[in-house]
Amino acid sequence: MTQYLLSVWHTEGDAMPPEDEIQDMYTSVEEFNEELRQSGSWVFAGGLHPPTTATVVDGTGSEVVTTDGPFSESKEQIGGFWVVEAADLDAALDIAARGSRACHGRVEVRPFQDE
Repeated sequence: MTQYLLSVWHTEGDAMPPEDEIQDMYTSVEEFNEELRQSGSWVFAGGLHPPTTATVVDGTGSEVVTTDGPFSESKEQIGGFWVVEAADLDAALDIAARGSRACHGRVEVRPFQDE
């Protein structure tokens, strides 16, 4: 089985949905997470705080430099992720489609490199 990163993307400036929709989304995501656990596809998942809480660390020079904010100056930022195991890309895409419905967001699928 191959592991895949399913990352959830949001666009900066999108209006927050009403609280009842947010709660419905949380419920749907937890139900989806439980499906992943039961199917054996679950590896790990997590939601992230907003990009404004990010710190970039650059240790490539003689001194470590840290800067506030996300590395990418993009309107689109990652908001959460799943790491799943799937038999192949088609299976991972099916999982991602279900995750996208659950979290009401777009999901990018990327396989991990072989060890």
